[in-house]
Amino acid sequence: MAVRIRMKKMGRKHRAFFRICVMDSRVQRDGKAIEEVGFYDPMVPDKAARVKLNMERVDYWMSVGAQPSEKVNALIRKVKMNKFGKAMAPPPLTAPKVKEEAPAAAAEPVEAAAE
Repeated sequence: MAVRIRMKKMGRKHRAFFRICVMDSRVQRDGKAIEEVGFYDPMVPDKAARVKLNMERVDYWMSVGAQPSEKVNALIRKVKMNKFGKAMAPPPLTAPKVKEEAPAAAAEPVEAAAE
């Protein structure tokens, strides 16, 4: 069985949205899906809210041989590369930089050197 990750058209005329589904490639476009892994709504003004994908499930299905369609592959790349304005993982925490103290020899009073 050839498994594809592709879009399933939903909604109404002139206001379509799509579910991103894992389906047998022989099933019709709006047919029964094996699993739904997200959605894509191109009409939402906020770009970060247009796509919602369960990346764990997408990665699983791709690891067992499912091939994404051309459009779904572009959406996956945009989500992974953070082009929709939503981070996949928080940035790593870095320790605050601490100013180095002057060496103890340089901090001695000048009076001791004059004696």
